[in-house]
Amino acid sequence: MSQEAALTLRQAREQYFEENGFGQGGNYDERWVRVDVGPLPVWFPNSAERVRALRFHDLHHVLTGYRTDFPGECEISAWEIGGGCTDHWAAWGLNLAGMGAGLFFMPRRVARAFQRGRHTGNLYRTEYGDVLLGKTVEELRRERGLEGPVPAPTTKDQLAFAGWSCAALLVSALAAMVTLTPLVLGAWLLAHLLR
Repeated sequence: MSQEAALTLRQAREQYFEENGFGQGGNYDERWVRVDVGPLPVWFPNSAERVRALRFHDLHHVLTGYRTDFPGECEISAWEIGGGCTDHWAAWGLNLAGMGAGLFFMPRRVARAFQRGRHTGNLYRTEYGDVLLGKTVEELRRERGLEGPVPAPTTKDQLAFAGWSCAALLVSALAAMVTLTPLVLGAWLLAHLLR
């Protein structure tokens, strides 16, 4: 058994915050969030709905082992979409954008993560609180089926992946437009002012 597996989810999450430079408590109370999209920093409001989903998302990183770099975020996005985000609307939007970005750069890894999500359990249907955070990482990995192999995709899995991939690519394209439009307009305006 690994040392992390014996930790409670609360302890493992604090370790995850420290290792990733997220600050004590994950900075859930910050008003604005900075996310680096490649070389570009993007800021957006840290809404209550985002924090509600992020509490589970961070625990999912601990349980699945997906990293917080670009490939890892794309994988965990696909894994969460594969398992469903219930009524966590911020999770649906952010994960679809992440999955869509991953489909451009690493479609096989995204497909594997989606398939894993279809056949394991995430925490979005779980009540967040002391009972959940007091369980060990090993206990939750076992409960959620995260220790076994990922089954080969069935036709139903493949159709679900195709449908969610279309949605993810659309959301990702819209997110890119929203992010890049101000930059393009600013560059255009600057070019015209400097003539």
